Amino acid sequence: MPQHDNRALRALAPDLGPVTWRKSRASNPNGDCVELAHLPGGEVAVRNSRDPKGPALIYTPAEIAAFIRGAKDGEFDDLVS
Repeated sequence: MPQHDNRALRALAPDLGPVTWRKSRASNPNGDCVELAHLPGGEVAVRNSRDPKGPALIYTPAEIAAFIRGAKDGEFDDLVS
């Protein structure tokens, strides 16, 4: 099993300081989307837009870049139908 950086796997309370949460313009009006925030240390926080006071997952810039590349390449298309 691969080793993971603890920063990428920790779930945090919503108190991340003064960050600006963003979601896709393609999100639906019901708020069923994920939101992302750039953190001061360069990491990216991801949370469920329906639970803004809930936990956030923290990822490194390289992890987010790999995910975005995969999404653009259609690697996750089978997860939505």
